[in-house]
Amino acid sequence: MSERQAPVLGHLAANLKRLRQQAGLSQEALAQASGVSRRMLVAMESGDSNVSLSTLDRIAAALGVMLPDLIVDREAAGHSPVLAWQGSSGASQAHLLQSAPASRLAELWQWSLAPGERYHSAAAPGDWWEMVFVLDGTLTIALPGETITLAAGQSHAYRADGPFDFANEGDASLRFLRNVII
Repeated sequence: MSERQAPVLGHLAANLKRLRQQAGLSQEALAQASGVSRRMLVAMESGDSNVSLSTLDRIAAALGVMLPDLIVDREAAGHSPVLAWQGSSGASQAHLLQSAPASRLAELWQWSLAPGERYHSAAAPGDWWEMVFVLDGTLTIALPGETITLAAGQSHAYRADGPFDFANEGDASLRFLRNVII
């Protein structure tokens, strides 16, 4: 792994290969089960490919594991935030803060979006819910059939069964917490 490469890619590479082998799956079999190309899986296992969170969710589902099982450093003592997504601006990021068992799992994320930045999410598999709480700035959530705008101190809960976007349409930085309940 190069020094410029995000640490999460190294954790993903090691965890993905280990979990795939434990499941007794070839890269081709995992590609078919997850709908992710074999070429992408090869790149991920070598630590050479950045990947969307929705792609990681599909791979985790195919392996019968949770997203943190793919991206968290198993060797780290304690739990440190994991940088799991970075936008075109270095100021736009998503950090997985914690996860805990729910019906299957709950995840707590801290997000930041620079002015003009947008994050697109594919529909979540199954009956997932999400909650957001805006710390600073204004968050616009484009859901199927409705757009929600939240200012600092406001929150919203929604089903994640359709595609949606998070956007910072303002001219100030945006920070918010996102709770994903699986």
